Amino acid sequence: MKILIRPHDIGKGSADWLGKTANEWGFDGVQLAIAKAVEGQNGNPGTLTPQVISEIRHGFNDHNVEIPLLGAYFNPVHSNKEKVELGAAKYADHLRHAKEFGAFCVASETGSYNDDKWTYNPKNQTEEAFKEVVKVFAPMPKIAEENGVCMALEGAWGHCMYCPEQLKRLADEIDPGQKNFRFIVDIYNYLYIGNHEERAKIFEQCLKLFQGKIFGFHMKDYIVKDGNLELAPLGQGLMGWKDFLPVIMSECPDAALVFEGVVNVPESLKFIRSIVG
Repeated sequence: MKILIRPHDIGKGSADWLGKTANEWGFDGVQLAIAKAVEGQNGNPGTLTPQVISEIRHGFNDHNVEIPLLGAYFNPVHSNKEKVELGAAKYADHLRHAKEFGAFCVASETGSYNDDKWTYNPKNQTEEAFKEVVKVFAPMPKIAEENGVCMALEGAWGHCMYCPEQLKRLADEIDPGQKNFRFIVDIYNYLYIGNHEERAKIFEQCLKLFQGKIFGFHMKDYIVKDGNLELAPLGQGLMGWKDFLPVIMSECPDAALVFEGVVNVPESLKFIRSIVG
């Protein structure tokens, strides 16, 4: 299994430096959010010229680091509709150029009515929210198909696709059969203090609902502190990766394992490698 990291969790700099560091840290590839990671680039439509793409791709590939996943995250229900339009245009442009980076998918989340905070709002869990997200993402599967790639979305309890069932409903609505739609599974993102003990059930539901269409899993672990969930090094929290990873290896052997904001990266990577190799 390929293990990826977000380059902006390493820092911000040249693609060459990020690729070299990702390799030195022991990663196979990256989930690349260009604007957050690559110095001097914002990833906006029109900026991904052949020269820029070549420089970024070689910066990673020359250090044996792949770019299988691009991140072009935006909030489809933001109150500032100019931000929504730019975000959607940027996401579509990433789909058009993804193959040139060697990427198969472009990822995003599904937004929140709390705008830039991306936190829980009761309105997120309404039919209005569902329809708004559908409207914004509906054109994307066709753009993905035209360019030989896939869109990829992840849900989160505090966002508009607040449970696996709602995210699957969205996928069925805009791309029946998920020919050009893939899922990013982040179990931690579906959890809050009121449901975290159901994490194994949520994990099983994701495997069942998204079967055969999971691109990758975001790797996070957590503890409970002062009534809140708090990130912990992988294998040192409550998540249960020792149980989950063998299942992933069996049922989703081609899925990527993506480090996202992981605490104590060296120890966490050592833990994951001890299970998946």
